[in-house]
Amino acid sequence: MNEILFFGANKEPKLIKNEPNEITKPIQFENENENENENEKQIKQISSGFFSTIFLFENGKAIEYLRDSKQNPEKIQIEENIQKVTVGFSNEVILTIEGNVFAKGKDINPKNPNEFINISSLIEDTNDRIIKDIVSGGSSVYLLTSNQNAYGTGLNNYGQLGFDAEPPYETQKLVLMMKNVSKIFSGIYSNHVFVLNSNQELFVCGNNFWDQLGIGKPIRQPQDRIQKLTKIQNIPKGKIIDIQAGFFHSIMLIENQNQNPKRKLYSCGDLRYNGLVKNENEKEFTELKSYLFQNDDILEFSIGGYHTLILTYNGKLIIFGDIKFDKTGNENHKFQFIPIEIELPKLRFNEDISNYHISCGYENSFLYYSPPSFSNLEEDLIKLFRRKQFCDISFKIENGEIIEAHKLILKYRLNQNQDQNRIEKLQEIISNKSIKESNQIFEMIYSNNSKINPILYYFIIERKEKQYKFPKLILIMRSELYRGMFLSVTNDKSNKVTDYSKLSNKSFQIFEYWIYSNQIKEEIQITKKNN
Repeated sequence: MNEILFFGANKEPKLIKNEPNEITKPIQFENENENENENEKQIKQISSGFFSTIFLFENGKAIEYLRDSKQNPEKIQIEENIQKVTVGFSNEVILTIEGNVFAKGKDINPKNPNEFINISSLIEDTNDRIIKDIVSGGSSVYLLTSNQNAYGTGLNNYGQLGFDAEPPYETQKLVLMMKNVSKIFSGIYSNHVFVLNSNQELFVCGNNFWDQLGIGKPIRQPQDRIQKLTKIQNIPKGKIIDIQAGFFHSIMLIENQNQNPKRKLYSCGDLRYNGLVKNENEKEFTELKSYLFQNDDILEFSIGGYHTLILTYNGKLIIFGDIKFDKTGNENHKFQFIPIEIELPKLRFNEDISNYHISCGYENSFLYYSPPSFSNLEEDLIKLFRRKQFCDISFKIENGEIIEAHKLILKYRLNQNQDQNRIEKLQEIISNKSIKESNQIFEMIYSNNSKINPILYYFIIERKEKQYKFPKLILIMRSELYRGMFLSVTNDKSNKVTDYSKLSNKSFQIFEYWIYSNQIKEEIQITKKNN
């Protein structure tokens, strides 16, 4: 399994065996329910709440740990493959590859809270039942459909579903909250929700007792809640990357290409939890500053029950809020007003920090490595093909030899926002390496799997005195024939040449288009003559 670090409350039950109830320093998490399938050891996502923690793997299966339960970790049995999981304070939600949503919890299925039900089937408009994203609130669940409509269900005691009444539990209908929505944001312990529309306007509703909605001058009708989606007027300039909601505060990640650093955090809400270190609650989103990350771009952040974690592109892990225990592991509800850095063990993939993720549970936290899926890499390769530019960067290695590479893929693999610095560091690393050592480094960058034999080289096809270069990586993804051809070679340092001259122009066009798009071009017809 790839790298997972854990710290915090160890109660679900004993996520880390033979360790105390409170783990104050990040330690390696070992999943004791692994099978021999390598794909199931590749973590995709971790989501944790008060009652449970779910591990989702790249093969679409999941394992659930239940709090205060004597049961062994269980694989969640859903007929279809899972692409995303979210866990709130009292709910669990699963999004399948087909776009169906299964959820359980006392506020979702009161009659049988431990049974998953298909809540996407409750949408009255049958043409609006394909879901592309799911979000858990503390006791509510939100769905974003492929038609860009936002729905909510669960508790509405603070107006977090955008209206001023409770949904009828006997029918448990989904409420249409807003149309033309691009993103929904909430949190595992929150009673409020943010909705971003297609015009990049931000709306919010729910509990505002601690000014956690960021609306500025509070609307007190009634005093502690906003029951209808209300537009936030003063939003920091830039692109909203993420918003997460805690019980007492909210944090927003903004990207602005005209500022340095480009990605900054903005916070509002209760002073004990917002990290702003002020003498009163902050009613508007205010820049969250600290000497720890004043010059660092923020990679991502996560809000738990009472604490917040921040991960920077420079590999710093920072925490603040109610961390609930001191260094001896004794609970004392210690408020850490000022963000502090957590000492991390040496990371196995520290050259690829952009593929690390953090996930806060109610009282615990995870830092884990999850590389991009092949589908995302495939999109970049297609873009690369359309640019007609395959080798656009060169590296010098030992004895002055040159290795040519894909700059776009290096940017994707190393660091999406600081690619030049990372590429320069890569040059330093391989400048004194042999060709064999350098190729091994590039293999790991291109494939994210050091066990795969050389696949960064080109497969050259000749046609009528002209050569065409195809990356072996995409050929391996596309065809069992090429996979067997390339992965069976252990010491392949050459670019093998295959003569495809017998193929007609149209047949070769079909082949070329299929290699990069995985589609047969409709306007090209295959005939017996062409074959």
